[in-house]
Amino acid sequence: MRLISCKWRYLLALAAGIFAPFALAPYGLWPLGIASLLLLLASLQQASPKQGLVVGWLYGLGFYGTGVSWVYHSIHDYGHAAPPLAAGLTLLFVAGLSLLFTASFGYAFARLFKNNCWGNLLGFPALWVLFEWLRSWLLTGFPWLFAGYAHTDTVLSHWAPVSGVYGVSFIIALSASSLYFLILKLYTRSLGRGFALYTSLFSLPWLATLLLSQISWTQRQATPITVTLLQPNITQDVKWLPEQRNKTLSQLYRQTRQHLDSDLIIWPENAIPMLQDRAGPYLNNVTALASQSNSAVITGIPWRENDGSNSVFHNSIVALGNGNGVYHKQKLVPFGEYVPLQQLLRGLIEFFNLPMSDFRRGPAEQSPLLINVKNQALKVAPYICYEIVYPDFVRTMAKQSDLLLTISDDSWFGRSAGPLQHLQMARMRAIENGKYLMRGTNTGVTAIIDDQGQLIAQARPFVKGNLTGEVWRTSGQTPYSRLGSWPVLLLCTVLIAVCVRNRTSPP
Repeated sequence: MRLISCKWRYLLALAAGIFAPFALAPYGLWPLGIASLLLLLASLQQASPKQGLVVGWLYGLGFYGTGVSWVYHSIHDYGHAAPPLAAGLTLLFVAGLSLLFTASFGYAFARLFKNNCWGNLLGFPALWVLFEWLRSWLLTGFPWLFAGYAHTDTVLSHWAPVSGVYGVSFIIALSASSLYFLILKLYTRSLGRGFALYTSLFSLPWLATLLLSQISWTQRQATPITVTLLQPNITQDVKWLPEQRNKTLSQLYRQTRQHLDSDLIIWPENAIPMLQDRAGPYLNNVTALASQSNSAVITGIPWRENDGSNSVFHNSIVALGNGNGVYHKQKLVPFGEYVPLQQLLRGLIEFFNLPMSDFRRGPAEQSPLLINVKNQALKVAPYICYEIVYPDFVRTMAKQSDLLLTISDDSWFGRSAGPLQHLQMARMRAIENGKYLMRGTNTGVTAIIDDQGQLIAQARPFVKGNLTGEVWRTSGQTPYSRLGSWPVLLLCTVLIAVCVRNRTSPP
């Protein structure tokens, strides 16, 4: 039996997708995440694969159209595309994501689980999580707007050190499917064993957080170190202008001199608007300044290497003063840092020729940065901008590090929801790995995040300033740090296989 008439399925799917992102930052209306998936499940009842494809696509149009509309800011404000063109490219991006992921999800669900009650109950959350995972790597990945991110500040966050964000997403989708069946039972007044089953599936993951909240997977060690994060607040339209370069370098130097009592000073992504092989004298001055006060400076900088007869460019991080090491970014942003099919697209419009959009991906095996402060040799796992949103990518280096660091320049997205969504995902990485995380940005949101994912301090966005606070190294590893996402993905795969084979009805 359906709760929703077939004639409403498409409109319902679109509406459910539209309000789903309001469960996430900056709105935080997390019950909407459960309600959205419940309505998506209701829309898919007794749908043919073709109908499931359309339902999923419409859900995706609403979901991505609301959730990633900030892409328009980059294309229009900094790509200087006319509003109709910027809107058209944004719509093309949203429609493509919808087709690749939510439409294919709807098709797969209808094909596998039509009139399959166990598939609707357990297969639905399992399939949803596998498609979130698919979204994290297919075509370089776009791991944004996962359902689990809505719960960085709810009791379900205690699941993240155990299962990662995918495990939290599974609980959300399971809550939606079991709640759907509970409503169906109440609607038909057919209470019985089934009602107890659905109630248990809904409530037990939430009740388990009472136990999980009592467990400390990692422990703070030694004494804290003082960290200062600089927020230069230099907009993209002037950052790379030659006449602005000396002003920027002078500003960073002055801000650093004011905080030499800090053990670690962090500059944001590409804070130095010139290639490292041309910035040698300036870098030497910063190194000397930091060394005199036993401080370390970590900064983002574009990096050039020679690859035979050609130059190769990287988006990089370098540690100076009482720190050493270089990291080259591995997860590059399409069109922002490299242009797919650039021989065809370069020069068509200004958006395909943004500053610093010809980077090469860094090698897979890189070491953490090292800093030496207060008789502590600390390993810092560095991530640049987009990289922090990849759960298992972050875990790989985090498990061999003492602190997490992400630097970014979210000024590309203006005052949209994008930077706050980005911050929320960074907080989830701190929870998953049980480590302090420092987030240095150009315009905001600059923040210090503890090993529970809580914001210790946060700078006011879109103003020039500094943020100073304390961070601790932690010992031990969370279950997620040890095992990653594979236990959850394996569970989902097994559940789908069992549900496909077992087409009997639950009680």
